[in-house]
Amino acid sequence: MPERRIPLWLWPNLLSLDAPIVALVWLSMFAPIVGMVYRPWQAYAALGLVVWGIYILDRIMDLKLLGAGDDRLKERHLFHGRHQWVMTVIGVGALLGGAGIAVFTWPSILIGHGYFTNEPDRQLGYIVPGLIMLGAYFVMAVSALQDEEIPHLRNLLAGLAFAYGTAMTACVNGSQRDGVGDLLTSMPMLSFALLCGINISAIHFWEHSRKSPDLNVKAAHELALTLPLVVLAGLAALLVLFESVNLIRSFYISIMISAALLFLLNRNRTRFSMDALRVLADVALVVPFPVYLIMNNGS
Repeated sequence: MPERRIPLWLWPNLLSLDAPIVALVWLSMFAPIVGMVYRPWQAYAALGLVVWGIYILDRIMDLKLLGAGDDRLKERHLFHGRHQWVMTVIGVGALLGGAGIAVFTWPSILIGHGYFTNEPDRQLGYIVPGLIMLGAYFVMAVSALQDEEIPHLRNLLAGLAFAYGTAMTACVNGSQRDGVGDLLTSMPMLSFALLCGINISAIHFWEHSRKSPDLNVKAAHELALTLPLVVLAGLAALLVLFESVNLIRSFYISIMISAALLFLLNRNRTRFSMDALRVLADVALVVPFPVYLIMNNGS
């Protein structure tokens, strides 16, 4: 596809900007929950740059490992391949720049202190679980290179790492820091992680469904995506009922809206190209943001 004919709506996906946009939107929704009132620009800059760098380098890694001609390489991979040197420099620069902003401007609890010196007030850094998740994801991606099946476990891990990194950014820069363990078991973070994991798997389901001429396979894929979306929406609805804090209730309502939009997109997936489905799957995660602001009077 010649670049001069690329539609404007596809450019964020080709440039790997879709994931950073989603991360920044949900950071804005996590922020009030943990007392991140003044919205430091360093938090948004670091998160956006790190996510952007990781996604760029992930796509370049796919190019290197899969090789030209592999049908798992999509237009976004080919775009990175055509501009590999430029995108590599941008990816490394974004990753290092974001990490530098975080290390030098965020509170020290990002890294932790005293953990290896047996100090009485030692604290595990918030970044440690995130690095472990990220490392495990890349190990799984390389080890399952020739696997043609949908990588559900890897997708869930990717969703968890994405959600943890977003929620961690809010926690580290907020006033309510209950510790790494509390963040890892936080229902807002876990529900968003499940939403992200389903979002990633949805793309795989749609791609596999298009490749198979078997109607039973197509029906099985639709059901396999519908069930977790219904479970997620039901879980979010229960959390809304039992939550008394309006900020958190509106957060769960946002989860429900995204799940409903993914459900509708799944039901109407044959009307769109795969490129459009990838973009719309991310749009489904962004749409709840104005609703969230309205419910909280723009706070």
